[in-house]
Amino acid sequence: MNSKIILIVLGEPNSTFSEILLKYFKNKKFREIKKKIVLIGSYELFKKQMKYLNYKMRINKITNINDSLRGRINILNINYKFKKPFSNISNFSNRYIEDCFSRSLKLIKNNRIHALINGPISKKHFLKKKFPGITEYIAFKTGSKKPVMLIFNKNLSVNPLTTHIPIKKVSNLIKKNKIINNVTQINEFYKKRLKKTPKFAVLGLNPHCESTDAISEEKKEIIPAVKYLKKKRVNVEGPISADTFFLEKNIKKFDVVVGMYHDQVLTPAKTLFKFNAINVTIGLPFVKITPDHGPNFEMIGKNKSDPASIFYAFDFLNKIR
Repeated sequence: MNSKIILIVLGEPNSTFSEILLKYFKNKKFREIKKKIVLIGSYELFKKQMKYLNYKMRINKITNINDSLRGRINILNINYKFKKPFSNISNFSNRYIEDCFSRSLKLIKNNRIHALINGPISKKHFLKKKFPGITEYIAFKTGSKKPVMLIFNKNLSVNPLTTHIPIKKVSNLIKKNKIINNVTQINEFYKKRLKKTPKFAVLGLNPHCESTDAISEEKKEIIPAVKYLKKKRVNVEGPISADTFFLEKNIKKFDVVVGMYHDQVLTPAKTLFKFNAINVTIGLPFVKITPDHGPNFEMIGKNKSDPASIFYAFDFLNKIR
């Protein structure tokens, strides 16, 4: 059994992810992690990027995950033709990224894998508007119907009810059942994985939770959802006005805040915690984490990218069951 293995899909090859990983592998924390780490991606590309970034480390190229070693950089090769260590992001890498995900999901299905970390991808090039984000892409690939995006920080986690969609579509997607689903799944995740019963805050959509419409989203969907959850003995309050919620005196009362749209909760969370957070997809048959940063092509080769999120990811996976 391979329950001690963490798979890492290297994702978009033209990103800062290899640099961020190498900063972790160079740190003493890498040698202390209890799990084996297996990269899924191009062996030759990773070697070239490592040389380009001026890192010297041994890589254990494997053909079977059972050959992976703890405390070593194990890599299961996925073929990828390239000319330079880094190029402009384009559709050229799409097939490679798809192959990386397919191989990883097949390994997870056939083995007991502790978790999957995926590197950043370009939504514009890889997803091509077929999915709002990688959360929905992985859910589709695994047949998971109701995935939940949780931006996790030990002090306060946030969940956007709607993810990467235009703001004009948000109102129509705020539904009682979706709020109930998200809160219920996150509640179970905290209790099962973190051995903690969380306290939830559910934000309103409209300023001050008020609307000039006869029936607001708060009255029609949010309040009924909160009432239902309370009857189910979930520790939840809401709707709460978003404009003052993120004051220090308020956020210290809660573990998780559910917002109605992406930037309503992601903007304050990133302001508070910067890169000390991870994107956890709940509702899959395994734990999936995305470090909380994008491809960041502008920073490639500069060795100045902040690796805090990948450190946070491994620390998190080292603790949970």
